[in-house]
Amino acid sequence: MLGVALVRINGRGNPLRVAGATLLAGVLVLTGCSDTSKKGTTAAGDTQVAPAQVTITPAQGTKKARPDQDVVVKATGGALESVNLQLKGKAVPGDFNAQKTEWRSRWTLRPASTYTVNATAKNSAGAASQAASTFRTFKPDATFAASLDWILEGNQGKDYGVGMPIILDFDRAVHNKAEVEKALEVKAEKPVEGAWRWMGHQKVIYRPKTYWQPHQKVTLTARLAGVRAAKGLYGMKDLTRTFEIGQSRITKVDLKKHKMTVTVDGKKARTVKVSGGNASTMEYTTSSGVHMTMEKDNPVRMVSPGRKKGDPGYYDELIGYAVRISSRGEYLHQTSGEEWCLGKQNCSHGCVRQPTKDAVWFYNNVQPGDIVDIKGTKRKLDYANGWSYWQLSWTKWKQGSALQ
Repeated sequence: MLGVALVRINGRGNPLRVAGATLLAGVLVLTGCSDTSKKGTTAAGDTQVAPAQVTITPAQGTKKARPDQDVVVKATGGALESVNLQLKGKAVPGDFNAQKTEWRSRWTLRPASTYTVNATAKNSAGAASQAASTFRTFKPDATFAASLDWILEGNQGKDYGVGMPIILDFDRAVHNKAEVEKALEVKAEKPVEGAWRWMGHQKVIYRPKTYWQPHQKVTLTARLAGVRAAKGLYGMKDLTRTFEIGQSRITKVDLKKHKMTVTVDGKKARTVKVSGGNASTMEYTTSSGVHMTMEKDNPVRMVSPGRKKGDPGYYDELIGYAVRISSRGEYLHQTSGEEWCLGKQNCSHGCVRQPTKDAVWFYNNVQPGDIVDIKGTKRKLDYANGWSYWQLSWTKWKQGSALQ
């Protein structure tokens, strides 16, 4: 920087010395006869606009940023033009406010990871200002993870029924349920309203308000990395799964008429003569309500619970083509004898028996999450018995969410 003295001639031709003037980059700025009373103006007379100020949180060099707190970029004296938050070269999503004076990251951050932020803002005159920050999130003392229910996980790549629940199990107790639930996103190609319901501290279940539309994909994204599930407990990994909803298979069983009707994509596909629980005890009474198909096997060993060999009602049998519809031992399966009961009388220990050819057909075509609606008995199905979640009204189902 080179300092010089500027000389101006007054009205009488005498030189006046102005001390302290400055010459930048060797360019002399002459005052001429302009009106120097207008401070802060350009030579063209336009008001000078202060540059926009950009602030980023976490600040440059932060070593132990909390992963469950937002990255926030703010502009004062202007509006944000762009914000680029990255992790290992991949963009991390975020959202501007309506005025574009603030940007926030959309999801929690991955623990023990380094992020970079670059932001640009412009003032009202269009002049750009930039800011950047590189920071690292801390490594938590304890972590948790989620997994899909083992039946659903084991069916990956195959179709599911229109009643299919999405069931997540956690390996540690979740106490900040709302924070975890916020990180769970379900998207369907044919959208329908849905909600999560907690079953204790380590299980959460998603169910739509009405059955899924058939023949579509549904994607679960659990953005759990950085979510604080309890004091000092953070998620480290996200979980994504895509499900294919197949045919709409609705099975209705009337145990007073001893008849079962299967409807596929709205068309009646099969009518079957059946036999249900003999109702000699509540245990041997088939439960009425909306069940869902779960797992299947051929054969399944079935043993009377709470009884030993020689006790009244004891049984130990291998049953073919068995499809589970509850956690307490109810199946649709091939009849194990007493074929005369089919279509006439309820003779089983609580399961729904079918003729062999119909049991084979049902077994070969069933999908996890198909609906089996049973009526005609005095035993009401408990919604917590297996996947019997459609037993709850939509209003009651939503009451189990942490985000009411």
